[in-house]
Amino acid sequence: MSVIRRLLLSYLSLTLVVLVALALPLGYMYQRGEQQHALSQLEHDAETLAAFIDTPEWLRDEQQIQTMIADAERRWNARVERLSPPGEPDPDGETPVYSHIGDDWLTVMVPIHPGKPSQGSLRVRVSGEPLRARIHQFRAALVAVAVAVLGCGALIATALARWIGRPVRELERATRSLADGGTPVTASTTTGPPELRRLAATFNTTAARLQELIAAQRSFVGHASHQLKTPLTALVLRLENLEDDVAAPGRPNLRAALHETGRLSAMVDNLLAMTRGELPLPPEPVALGPVVAERIAVWRPVAGQRSVTLVVDGPFDVAARAVPGAVEQILDNLLSNALNVAPAGSTVAVRWLVTASTVEIHVVDAGPGLTEEERGLAVQAFWRAPGAPKGGTGLGLALVGKLAASSGGEVRLEAARDGGLDAVVTLPTDGALFLNDSRKELVFGT
Repeated sequence: MSVIRRLLLSYLSLTLVVLVALALPLGYMYQRGEQQHALSQLEHDAETLAAFIDTPEWLRDEQQIQTMIADAERRWNARVERLSPPGEPDPDGETPVYSHIGDDWLTVMVPIHPGKPSQGSLRVRVSGEPLRARIHQFRAALVAVAVAVLGCGALIATALARWIGRPVRELERATRSLADGGTPVTASTTTGPPELRRLAATFNTTAARLQELIAAQRSFVGHASHQLKTPLTALVLRLENLEDDVAAPGRPNLRAALHETGRLSAMVDNLLAMTRGELPLPPEPVALGPVVAERIAVWRPVAGQRSVTLVVDGPFDVAARAVPGAVEQILDNLLSNALNVAPAGSTVAVRWLVTASTVEIHVVDAGPGLTEEERGLAVQAFWRAPGAPKGGTGLGLALVGKLAASSGGEVRLEAARDGGLDAVVTLPTDGALFLNDSRKELVFGT
């Protein structure tokens, strides 16, 4: 439902509640007033007729009394009855003093002589149709006035809703344009209530600053890409030129260095693409066992220098889905963090568990670990644990989270069973094992 419709519905609902709260009591009061007035008028006429009858001359002439009663019936369009006095038969058996409003009749009874009950009483009945007609006419007028007021309220509410809703719609369009990355749209600051005009001005300022930041980021990414790619390309050329000068025993190390340099170049490309909000390539199947074995081989010398044992356990040929290079970068960052905090003589374990639709990669260390609050903060960019060694940037776990999300997974940090930290990365599986479900455990000593 649009803003205008919501405001219009609110105004009309409030107007309707006010009209009902006023019209119902007013209609009831008018009905009661008309009924009381009709009874009072009828009682006055009946008492006047009784006063004429209550004279010695009239009481002696029954014929003239009946003539007067017939004339009153004709003038009032009523039915007038002279009831017998107390002690004599009363055909209706009614008490000779009361007023009553029925469905069809208004009835009053008055004594002919209040001080002489023996003279009897008069009962006067008139049709209630004229009274009902007046009441219905008033109700119809009341309804017509209410409808007219509601119509005027609808027109005023529509104008107010449009006046308020126009800047809201402009803000919505400007926000959508900014979110879609299109040409920024400036929200109007000259229409609508003062609060919305101030909000539009604040949004315009924020949008302008955000565009400046985006432009600065893109400029930085372009410069960083150039500055990083150039030395990496030069390094690859230098390594390739060394191939003829390297003896046979050293050529495997040279090929490994060329491989790592090429992987570093691809990593830079992926990082810059993700910085621009792009996904370089769609996720693809990755055999975890070979990738883990390769990264363990790279990190084995570092672990050996720190007297740390690396342990690998998991289905060797299970396939996970990830963007190219993501698993390698995830493992490098998690192993780097684990080795930085692992005490000498401890073990860093890399394990993965397969479910129906995901694979969980665990990198477990025996370091000091993190509190629950710190584990929640650790995945944020530039956050570093208290007492962490100097030289870190606080970007490793944030990068792991971004790579996992780009691959359709997630990262979380848990407390290890025996102390330390258990970094868990969940990735979607490829739906099947490559070769078999055999398990291989590789232990690299110092």
